[in-house]
Amino acid sequence: MPGMGTPELPAPEGLVLRPFRGVRFAVEDPAKVTSPPYDLISDADVEVLLDSHPNNVVRLILPCSSRGDSSPRTLGDDGHPPFPAAPQDHPGSTSAPPSREPAEPPSGVSLTWAGPTGSPGSSPGGPVTADVRSSPHFRPDRTSPTGEVPVEPRYADARDTLKTWLDSGILVPDDVPALYVYEQSGPGVLQRGLIGDVGLVDPGEHIILPHEDVFPGPIADRLALMSTTQANLEPIFLLYDGDEGPATRLVDEVATSRDPLISAHTEDGLTHRLWSITSPVEIAAINADLHHRQALIADGHHRYATYRVLQRQERAAQRSFTPLAAPASDTATSSHEESADGSAAETAASGLTGARSPESEHGEPTLGPWDFGLALLVDSRAYPPDLKAIHRVIQGLPLTEAVARAKRAWQVHDYKDLAAGLAALERAPEPAFLLAGEEGSHLLTDPDPVQLARAMPPDHSDRWNALNTSVLAEFVLPVVWGMRDNEQTVRIVHHDTDAAVRLAVRTGGTAVILKPLLVEDVLEVAAGGERVPRKSTSFGPKPRTGLVLRTFATG
Repeated sequence: MPGMGTPELPAPEGLVLRPFRGVRFAVEDPAKVTSPPYDLISDADVEVLLDSHPNNVVRLILPCSSRGDSSPRTLGDDGHPPFPAAPQDHPGSTSAPPSREPAEPPSGVSLTWAGPTGSPGSSPGGPVTADVRSSPHFRPDRTSPTGEVPVEPRYADARDTLKTWLDSGILVPDDVPALYVYEQSGPGVLQRGLIGDVGLVDPGEHIILPHEDVFPGPIADRLALMSTTQANLEPIFLLYDGDEGPATRLVDEVATSRDPLISAHTEDGLTHRLWSITSPVEIAAINADLHHRQALIADGHHRYATYRVLQRQERAAQRSFTPLAAPASDTATSSHEESADGSAAETAASGLTGARSPESEHGEPTLGPWDFGLALLVDSRAYPPDLKAIHRVIQGLPLTEAVARAKRAWQVHDYKDLAAGLAALERAPEPAFLLAGEEGSHLLTDPDPVQLARAMPPDHSDRWNALNTSVLAEFVLPVVWGMRDNEQTVRIVHHDTDAAVRLAVRTGGTAVILKPLLVEDVLEVAAGGERVPRKSTSFGPKPRTGLVLRTFATG
C-alpha cells in the first residue's frame, strides 16, 4: 500500500506525546532570548533579536547570521533564504529585492533534481536524489580521499554555542521529564496546548497528516543543523480535534490553577506562559486521550520531514543496523506519488532507503531520541487557529498586462484604491483574486467555467480544485498568464497586503491578494491524502522559539 513507509522503523500505533527533559534559558527576562520561527526571521530581525540579548536563540536556529557574517543564509520553508517582505518594503525604500535564485543545499550535501521523466535539471516536483548521511562532525564527499568533509562552519558554530551555553549554565535541563502546557495570550488571542516528544509516523498511517509538499533544500539544511547539534531547537505546530476531552481539560486546569515555570511578554504583544506536567498518572491520561486522535501539521512541514530523515540516518549509523532495499512506498517514481505520501523528498534528502532496527530482549525495537520530535499539540476545537492568507507578487508582469489577460477568462471589476478593492474581495464568492499595483486594484470574479474546468487536474478532488490557491496555481498562472508557479517567478508575502503592493510597485509587477483558506477545507484535503499548493496556509499563533528546547543527550 503506497505511503505506508518503512516498517523496520519503530512507529507508534497512535498519536503519542512523550515527556522529555526540557532545556530552558536561565535568564531574568526569557522574552529577550526567544524569537519567531526560523523561517520568519529576516536579516534585520536578527539584528533586533541580538540587540535584545546576545544569547538569543537565533544564534542556534540561524547560526552565522549575526552581524558582519557573510555565510549563506539558511533555507526557509519555500526552499529559499527566509525574508518577510515587510522589513524591506517601507515606503520610499530603494533596496533591491532579495535574490530568488534556485535553492542551494548546505555545502557537503549533494542534491540532483530529476523531473517526472527522470531528466536532470528540471524543476522540483519529481523524484530527487541526494546524499546527506549521519555524522555530527562530517558529511560525505565522494571526491574526498576519506569520503568525508567537515561540517559547514555555521552548523558547527550552533553545536559549539549550544554546548557552551549548557556548560556555563545559560541553558539548564529540567530535572525530570515532563509534558509542558504552553499558553499564548494577548488582545483577541488565547491558545493553549501541550509541548512534548511526538512519536514519528509515516504520513500513510494517517496519524500525523501533512497538508503541504516539502522540498529537499530546506530538509537538508534543517537536517544538517539537527544532526550536528543533536537537538530539536524549536517545536513544530500540530492541530488535532480533541473534542475538548480529558487532555484539553487538564491543559486548562493546569493553566488556570498552577504557577507557571515561565512568563514572557514579547514585542508582538503576546504573553507566553509555560507549565510542566510530571505526574505519570496525568501523562498517562493525556496519552490515553490522544491515542486515537489524528493531528494536522499546521506549521513545520520541512522540520517534520527532517525528523523522519534524521530517524532513518541515526538508526542506519548504528553498527548493529543492516541497510535494507528501499520499500516501494519510500521511493517515489513520479511527482504524483511524491504528493501522495510525502516520502520522496524525505528519502531524497537523506540518501537512505531503510534500516533494520535493533531489538530489545523482548523483541521490540529499542527507541532512541530520534524516534520522536519536538512538537506543540493544540486542540483546534477548544482553540481554533487563526488561518491567514499568503499573498503573491508576480515580478515582471505589469499590472495593466495582467488585467488585460485576465479579462479573457474572468469578470474584472476596477477600483481606484486598495481599500475599496479589499472590501469587494471580502464580499466576493470564491474563487476570487484582487490584482493590485501602481495603477489601482482590480477584482477577478466568476471565471469562465469551461476554461476553468479544462485547466483543473482531474486526478484531484473537487474540494482541492475549488481552493483559491489551486485555481491560481493551475489556471491563472499557467493558462491566463502563461507562467509557472515557482520561486523564481512568484514572490511570497505573508499576510501583509500593503507590503505585497509595495513590492509589486517596486518591482514593476502585480500583487495577487487572496482570502485565507478555510480550516475545514485544509483538514478535509489532508485527510483525503492530498496536499494543498505551496504556500497556501499560514496558521497562527505560531509557537515562540526558545522557551523550551530538546537535546538528545537530556531528552
